[in-house]
Amino acid sequence: MTREFEIKKEVEVEGTPEQVWEAIATGPGIDSWFMGPHTVEPRLGGRMTLDMGFFQESSTITAWEPGKHLAYRSDSGEDGTVHAMEYLIEGRDQGTTVLRFVHSGILGDGWGDEYLEQSSHGWDMYLFTLASYVKYFFGRPATYVFAQAPEQPEGTDVWPALMKALGVPEDFQVGDEVTLEPFGITGVVDYGHKGLLLGVRGADGMYRFHPGASVGHHVFGDATGQAEKWQAFLTQALGQAS
Repeated sequence: MTREFEIKKEVEVEGTPEQVWEAIATGPGIDSWFMGPHTVEPRLGGRMTLDMGFFQESSTITAWEPGKHLAYRSDSGEDGTVHAMEYLIEGRDQGTTVLRFVHSGILGDGWGDEYLEQSSHGWDMYLFTLASYVKYFFGRPATYVFAQAPEQPEGTDVWPALMKALGVPEDFQVGDEVTLEPFGITGVVDYGHKGLLLGVRGADGMYRFHPGASVGHHVFGDATGQAEKWQAFLTQALGQAS
């Protein structure tokens, strides 16, 4: 049996409404803080697509008011699942912008309450990353780099092994300077939950380590071979985790 759902979020961005629009309504903008790559047909009724190779999703744009309002709705899945995203942009004084976001739709039989909780936490991170992109990296093209650790036995906690392999203390705090040692990347911990999620902002990227030991980085500049390097790192570091 299908059921409706709704997740609401709000974030303040140190940027103009025009910059926020660029971040949410263009392919290169979306790829700089969310999953990618995206393509966007910029008009009401246009198509928005995400193609990660192993996962594809297509949507139709249902609201298109540049600098103010964007909404799109996914094609229905075989189980009846539908996802709709809506963004409302409001400029504030001193060059800041409030972005209000709603993720709603219909979930199929296979989706439980844990989906809503995980999605809510996920959107907190992604919208934080959007604000960081506009503040620190706006105008620099990014490549979304994804890699997934090998499948582990049920109940395995790979997080300590991942932190050890990265050279990051397990008791890190937001604001700490850390080095992702295998890659020589130094940055500041800008987002995180111990044992669950780590975000590091470096000079040329925002690096995100997710539950289950997947990575979803935004690399600004040449990202040639980065996905393969991170995949090899995860396989070597966590292939025998226990």
